[in-house]
Amino acid sequence: MPVDIILFTPSTRVLGDILLLLSFSENGTPFSLCPSHPSSSPQLYLSHFTVTTLSDLSGRKRRAGSCRFVVLSTHSNPKILKSNRRSRYGQPLSPYDDQDEAYHFADVSDDDWLLNDDFAEVSDFVANRKKSKPHNGFANGHLNGENAKGVAEKSFVRNYDHDSKKARETALDVARKGKRSTRKNMEDRFPRLSEEIDMDEKWLPLIDYLSTFGFKESHFIQMYERHMPSLQINVCSAQERLEYLLSVGVKQRDIRRMVLRQPQILEYTVENNLKSHVAFLMNLGIPSSRIGRIIAATPSLFSYSVENSLKPTVRYLVEEVGIKEKDLGKVVQLSPQILVQRIDISWNARCTFLSNEIGAPRESIVKMVKKHPQFLHYSIDDGLLPRINFLRSIGMCNSDILKVLTSLTQVLSLSLEDNLKPKYMYLVNELNNEVHSLTKYPMYLSLSLDQRIRPRHRFLVSLKKAPKGPFPLSSFVPTDESFCQQWAGTSVDKYLAFRQRLLLREFAEKYERKG
Repeated sequence: MPVDIILFTPSTRVLGDILLLLSFSENGTPFSLCPSHPSSSPQLYLSHFTVTTLSDLSGRKRRAGSCRFVVLSTHSNPKILKSNRRSRYGQPLSPYDDQDEAYHFADVSDDDWLLNDDFAEVSDFVANRKKSKPHNGFANGHLNGENAKGVAEKSFVRNYDHDSKKARETALDVARKGKRSTRKNMEDRFPRLSEEIDMDEKWLPLIDYLSTFGFKESHFIQMYERHMPSLQINVCSAQERLEYLLSVGVKQRDIRRMVLRQPQILEYTVENNLKSHVAFLMNLGIPSSRIGRIIAATPSLFSYSVENSLKPTVRYLVEEVGIKEKDLGKVVQLSPQILVQRIDISWNARCTFLSNEIGAPRESIVKMVKKHPQFLHYSIDDGLLPRINFLRSIGMCNSDILKVLTSLTQVLSLSLEDNLKPKYMYLVNELNNEVHSLTKYPMYLSLSLDQRIRPRHRFLVSLKKAPKGPFPLSSFVPTDESFCQQWAGTSVDKYLAFRQRLLLREFAEKYERKG
């Protein structure tokens, strides 16, 4: 039974592919060469070596009683094929036609053959060269007996050696020029990036894509320093992941900040990571319209295991801290970072501090967490303690401080010099109020002095509608419309115009003082 082996010689164009069909007969007759092997030809007991195109092979029916092996290789380097052919004396045969060709392949990188489609032009030239006149021994393109074998072998080997060497030399030259052109183009477009980091031209597609989100060279350097493998991500994979994040509500303007903070986010797969974390957030009762903001605020969320980290944190908030399950969504929306911190350590430390410092019961601290869970991130020594000491310094006792903090826990986040102290001074000196009024209207401390407190006070004074004695802090609470209707008795436009003039005058005074 004849056994045919078909070798695929690579080409960048399918129509130019060449198949070498090597057949061995059972009787071991020496092989010969012929240019084609049509299916209509009779079964040959003479071994033959044929050349056919890929299209010829696709139309050929499998011949009964034969066994064929088709080897399709993307490399033309014989070393990759690892030929095990041996001579009749048991000696290994070289995969090369001559020593020059072996030396040539030794210097060729496999990747060089895939760099430029111009190599296909060489293949076409070889395939479409003018046909030589038939030699003796050929009839209609077929061998007529063994006496034509030598002629065919010499002609084929001579043409193959010359054309294949010329094709390889041309392809290598084109590939090298392409590499130099790509490197130069990269250096021209990203001079700083090319100078400061060991940049690979394979990163260019990803860099181009991320540039559409506003990334600059300095940002790519930052990514390289924080997590270099993020620049090696396939651009299609990165695009799929970022487009998914956009689809769940992340804003286009937030993508750059997210990736810079957490470059690893480009590595997280949609199916195995991103979707499961989004589903986890939604199961907490967070509306889909808020998912994008939570992700943008805490992109590191995706680096934590849902089962081994995020869910245990939620259980701790419910079972140990005392947050009700219905309030979990609200707490996470206020402070997404609560999911990625050591909640047990931060909770125990702050609970103990507030209990010892102002005698806060556990129930009051739980209320603080529900209203302003961010305070679990604040430093005790640099955040909580200085603000408690300030409230003490203006005359508040521990019970008053507890009332203020329970009602307005965000006081712990306000600046002492730029916020709390100026408001207190205005409360006492301009509004003629006592400190105890803050326990009744702690919201006063959260309002803007320039945008709310001072304009309303001055507006009522200008209208001569300011009450005598302590100025009512309740006038600062309602909206502008309600304030104008209930307290000023005028239109909102008149009040807004007054406020605008006041702000411009104060700005000019500050500018003159700085000058």
